[in-house]
Amino acid sequence: MATITIIGGHGKVGRLLAPLLVDAGHQVTSVIRNPDHRDDVERTGATALVADVAASDTDAITELLADSDAVVWSAGAGGGSPERTYAVDRDAAIRSIDAAVAAEARRYVMVSYFGAGPDHGVDPSDDFFAYAESKAAADEHLRGADLDWTILAPSALTLDDPTGRIDADADKGTSVSRADVAAVIAAALADPTTIGRTISFNSGDQPIAEAIRA
Repeated sequence: MATITIIGGHGKVGRLLAPLLVDAGHQVTSVIRNPDHRDDVERTGATALVADVAASDTDAITELLADSDAVVWSAGAGGGSPERTYAVDRDAAIRSIDAAVAAEARRYVMVSYFGAGPDHGVDPSDDFFAYAESKAAADEHLRGADLDWTILAPSALTLDDPTGRIDADADKGTSVSRADVAAVIAAALADPTTIGRTISFNSGDQPIAEAIRA
């Protein structure tokens, strides 16, 4: 059993992930910004913790993670202004990584996206640019951190039913269900061969546990 903190606990992926982890015997805390979402999160079996990570400094996030063995970053600004995107997807994510180091929460799984990186190729005039820049910076910061990290990079997210199967060898992104993304996160947490790796994936034909194993 591990104590796992999901940052972004009320997001669609977070709410699908929590019951998978609870069913596996873990103690799960889901960090949420809006107290009105507490009941939604606690129905997943997780403990809700209300905190605005975008407004929290590194010390405050370190306190949130004090008892955690593992952290999952599944938060996001969800579009909107570039300022908000940089504040959440870059700055808060980077502070959470530093906080995980300080709290000795060694296992850290970052949910990124297929194609993320400094060579993302998104035009600065594109609305997606701030997100692409933010994820590139956060992912790179995590790669340099003294943590047992994994970066998961799903392609376009859908609301399709879970299949339990993905393609982790594709050169280009297509799509994958949020339910399968949640299952990939749970599988990555359970598989130490995913540590220190970036795994990009689409929906596919290979069972998740096999597809992500090094």
